[in-house]
Amino acid sequence: MSGSNGAKGVLTDSMKERIRAFLPRYPSKQAVTLPALHIVQDELRCVPLGAIEEIAEILELSPAQVFDTMSFYGFFREEHDKLGKIRLWVCRSLPCLLRGGEELLKQACERLNVKPGETTADGKVTLEFAECLGACDGAPCILVDDELVVNVDVERIATIAAQA
Repeated sequence: MSGSNGAKGVLTDSMKERIRAFLPRYPSKQAVTLPALHIVQDELRCVPLGAIEEIAEILELSPAQVFDTMSFYGFFREEHDKLGKIRLWVCRSLPCLLRGGEELLKQACERLNVKPGETTADGKVTLEFAECLGACDGAPCILVDDELVVNVDVERIATIAAQA
C-alpha cells in the first residue's frame, strides 16, 4: 500500500535508511515503529498519513498498526497539528511548582500568546507542559526539543523563543 498514489513519497531516502538501520537492533519489525515515528516527526515536525503508510510498508505492518502506535502516545503530531520549529516543555512536577513552575508556564503562555499544546502564530514554538522532566534539583526546568534546561525564568524562555 502506498500513500503516494504514484507521486513522490513522504519519506526521504535518508529517513528510510535510518529506519531500516534499527531493524537489526530490535526483536521484531513491529518494535521499530516508535523509532520510525520519531525519525519522521523530528524531520517533518509531524507524522503525515503518507509517512504512516510508508513506515508500514518498510516494517511489513498495516498502516492501522502504525497509526495505533502513533495515536497511543501523546507526543506525536498529525499533519494538521504540526509542531513548531522548537518544542518547549515546561515541567509541572511538584518541585517545579514549588519553585515557580506554574507561574513560569503562565508567563510563557502570555509571552508567546498560546495555551499549552498550541504553536505560536509564526510557527516557531510549540509550548507544552510535562508532568515531570526528572530534574527536580534544577527546578523549575524545561525541555527544549531534547535539551534539558534547569533553573529557568521567563526571560530564558523569551530568549529561546527569539532564537527559533
